[in-house]
Amino acid sequence: MKACHDYYNTVELATMTPKTADWLLLITNLPGQNQTLRMRIWRALKRAGAGLLRDGVYVLPESGASRKIFEAQALEIRAGAGGGHILSFQSNSTAQQGDLLGLFDRTSEYKELNTRLNACKKNMATMAELEARRCLAAIARDLAATEANDFFPGKSQAQVQSALRDAQAALNARFSPNEPRPEHRKIPRLDPKDYRERTWATRRHLWIDRVCCAWLIRRFIDPKATFVWLKRIQDKPKRAIGFDFDGAEFTHVEAKVTFEVLLTSFSLETDVGLARLAQLVHFLDVGGIPIAESAGLAAIVAGARALQPDDDALLNSVTPALNGLYHTYRGDFKKGAITYAKGRRPVSGGSQP
Repeated sequence: MKACHDYYNTVELATMTPKTADWLLLITNLPGQNQTLRMRIWRALKRAGAGLLRDGVYVLPESGASRKIFEAQALEIRAGAGGGHILSFQSNSTAQQGDLLGLFDRTSEYKELNTRLNACKKNMATMAELEARRCLAAIARDLAATEANDFFPGKSQAQVQSALRDAQAALNARFSPNEPRPEHRKIPRLDPKDYRERTWATRRHLWIDRVCCAWLIRRFIDPKATFVWLKRIQDKPKRAIGFDFDGAEFTHVEAKVTFEVLLTSFSLETDVGLARLAQLVHFLDVGGIPIAESAGLAAIVAGARALQPDDDALLNSVTPALNGLYHTYRGDFKKGAITYAKGRRPVSGGSQP
């Protein structure tokens, strides 16, 4: 092994493969006259969560993603007539390891998020729905950004996640009451041909799970579906197919929300776009793993609820956003065109993007 001078006299660079290294260093030598390049590199590395050891020297935990980040920046630096070198190393003492870990301590960022969340919760009782959802959506967005660069998550992250889920649940209980309780049963496989040209019924004043279910039904299951939005569950037409309420044919089952139950029921869960959209719906409906686009979709649906005169108009206004998310998740956009995998074109007569 060979020791480097300056800061590196405390870091022994191990002659090892990246698989066994703990850390990566990016050592930069930027042309002094190119301030634009210097600022661009600094911003990119800050956004990636890299720790700054000293001017021009950055560190990240060893991983394939970290190496790609450093390689991209080193390439840009070299293109700008500078120098960029990437080294793998292991800390040589417990104290040094602690110092390196300290560069990635996000406690203060989670504390700031928690302070904002407490302020939002304090004022939520007097907020209109759109304002309250915007407040929580902004916090959820910033939390996701912090989590993306939290390489060593701990209690602070879990505490803020839990507090945000509680706040979202309280908000949903206020503006979207009577959420269904999970049933404990198997989900049978069904043939969509048996569910064509039917009437579908759910609770009125649609929120995430219900509006996404209605979009899914009309696009992939029953393109000529008619919807009934119920003020009271007891008013469901006898032959209508119920979804997303207690006792409905399609509702929460075990850990699955209604959107996920529909996917499983009609064998749609292998569609990559729908599977990713299901993760988004699940998070917004009952919590779980944060999804980057959740804040945006929640704001879109909350805005539509405030602006549209009824649930038919709400569904129509949200449909383009859901179409766009679906195709983006599938990776269908190529040079402005949409391509469809075999067997996953919307059913005949379904709404098009």
